[in-house]
Amino acid sequence: MIPRFIAAIALVSITAVAQTAAPAKPKATNDVSKLDPAMGTNKKAAVNLDWHDVTKWGVEGRGWADQERKRWFDRFPAKAEGKVTPAVWSLSRDSAGMMVRFKTDATAIHARYKLAKSNIGMPHMPPTGVSGLDLYARDTDGKWKWVQVTKPNAQTVEQQIIAGLAPGEREYAAYLPLYNGIESLEIGVPKGAKLEGLAPRAKPIVFYGTSITHGACASRPGMVHTAILGRRLDMPVINCGFSGNGKMDAAVGDLLIELDAAAYVIDCLPNMGPADVTAKCMPLVKQLRAARPDVPIILVEDRRFSNNWITPDKFKFHTENHAALKKAYDELVAAGVKKLSYIKGDSLYGDDTEGATDASHASDLGFMRQADIFEPVLRAALK
Repeated sequence: MIPRFIAAIALVSITAVAQTAAPAKPKATNDVSKLDPAMGTNKKAAVNLDWHDVTKWGVEGRGWADQERKRWFDRFPAKAEGKVTPAVWSLSRDSAGMMVRFKTDATAIHARYKLAKSNIGMPHMPPTGVSGLDLYARDTDGKWKWVQVTKPNAQTVEQQIIAGLAPGEREYAAYLPLYNGIESLEIGVPKGAKLEGLAPRAKPIVFYGTSITHGACASRPGMVHTAILGRRLDMPVINCGFSGNGKMDAAVGDLLIELDAAAYVIDCLPNMGPADVTAKCMPLVKQLRAARPDVPIILVEDRRFSNNWITPDKFKFHTENHAALKKAYDELVAAGVKKLSYIKGDSLYGDDTEGATDASHASDLGFMRQADIFEPVLRAALK
């Protein structure tokens, strides 16, 4: 039998060895650039940058450009406040769908911008999508290819987006944050590099819809179906998606008819029920058609929840919603409304239940699948 005092000494020795052997815990850091150097600004390079204010040449997706704004990067003009609902007005201050184009021969590109809101991410949507700046470039064949996205970790962002770019001048496009607003935005390139701002193109495709159109839950701003379609069709896009508040409102219609649009895509059903669709769809279409007789209008059924195969109430709701929209469409066609197209919603996220983040909102996969379904309908309508 081991004496108690010897056992005690042994226990103390074992504890001491264990404490000595235990690895030291790394100190917590809030400096994200130390975790991923690509996320931080290269301080040495930053001193040798020329900064270019994008408001000097303009951004696409910012309709009503000649009208007064509360904030330059708001989606709606100031006059919309008090005409649209308070919720729509507040959401219109997010920069969803906006895109700045420029040409440069720089081998490194930086961004400096101030976000309107301190909430840079969501539980189901990363900061790169909510508050990121998403960079694309045209390749040698003129096709848009992804380059890099900022990784915001504070309300004021100053980051090197990318370095080590292949030599040569090319066209770039940077998509602005989806669920945050922008107070200011500058693009930085090394001193001596050329940068030419490209003015917004005319005749945008205008999307009016819900949180899905707004961009939930894309991992990056360039991954929303509206942005994907803009690249595939090589056309400007205006995103009038309002999270929880895309409801075919006449007040929004009053604003939409002011735009010289190439097409209107009405995708509001996820925020509406069958009775609302019956009451508001035909008046909105007639409102748009009266003001813009030659502009194509595309009506879109709501996507089905990706888990509605096991939630019968949701399945029934979507089925009734689709029927209400189809009835309105048929009546509009019978009444002689021209240039009206229709997109079914059953397979917008695919048929394998994998296209959503939370059953309701699209993942990047779901957005790509939506774009695949929208594209041929839009191409036919635009002809």
